[in-house]
Amino acid sequence: CVNTSLAFGTQEVLLRMHSVGICGSDVHYWQHGRIGDFVVKEPMVLGHEASGTVVKVGSGVTHLKPGDRVAIEPGVPREVDEFCKSGRYNLSPTIFFCATPPDDGNLCRYYKHSASYCYKLPDNVTFEEGALIEPLSVGIHACKRAGVTLGSKVFVSGSGPIGLVNVIIAKMMGAASVVVTDISASRLQKAKEVGADFIVQVKNETPQEVASKVESVLGCMPEITVECTGVQACIQAGIYATRSGGTLVLVGLGPEMVTVPIVNAAVREVDIRGIFRYCNTWPVAIALLASKRINVKPLVTHRFPLEKALEAFETTKRGEGVKVMLKCDPNDQNP
Repeated sequence: CVNTSLAFGTQEVLLRMHSVGICGSDVHYWQHGRIGDFVVKEPMVLGHEASGTVVKVGSGVTHLKPGDRVAIEPGVPREVDEFCKSGRYNLSPTIFFCATPPDDGNLCRYYKHSASYCYKLPDNVTFEEGALIEPLSVGIHACKRAGVTLGSKVFVSGSGPIGLVNVIIAKMMGAASVVVTDISASRLQKAKEVGADFIVQVKNETPQEVASKVESVLGCMPEITVECTGVQACIQAGIYATRSGGTLVLVGLGPEMVTVPIVNAAVREVDIRGIFRYCNTWPVAIALLASKRINVKPLVTHRFPLEKALEAFETTKRGEGVKVMLKCDPNDQNP
């Protein structure tokens, strides 16, 4: 339960881990051993939604000290390349990223990480909130890429954890109305709880029919669609639903090749944008949490001690609840 495989560097910190959320990608690596071109070839520690307490700091670290509570950004550039220079370090092809082969994650008792990518948590932000900054960052990055602003009408496709954080952030950024679709009634109720204005439960409708339902409940076609499932039919519905001149952001990742009505998007000037993880989001997320402008606590529905990690992963695999959180410090099981 200790991930300290490399020599301790001058710009690194050793952390006693506290809270680690289970992501769908963790379950996918556990079950299938790969995601796209990222293939698990040898044993790998999972976990990348995390917070903990500083135990030791390298000689060059000045902004942190032992005892500091921190949230961990899992992506750390290995070199200052063109993407880092332009501020989009998430696109660096050589980036280290927790629990992405061959890089180990932080679902363990103790973990070592770059100090520059550990962010001190204010006293009024819990460890669990600190761990939730990782999925929250996906919402921040997606909504920024989508151009959500005051008065936006937004369609969020999918009400899993990533869909929910996009609802939270879209409302925070000024969206006037947010509609969410999903096949799960319970997850749609959670979307209402975190701020969705309208919900639509999808059953056997065609993508065009889903788009019509979205327009009907909103009273207009949304300028922005955030697609969080990666399912082909949902991407199709996202294109059909988005207002001409609007923007569709693809957050969910499914098959490498999908069939979409690209001509429909082209002739209506619907911009299709992708996102890859996030960048420059931790300070924003911490400020929002500290100011209590957003509330992510309802996302955590299950908690397990690290000793029951397998049970926690099985719970996530079954799709129960929303966010499953593992508590890694046996002496502190509080949020």
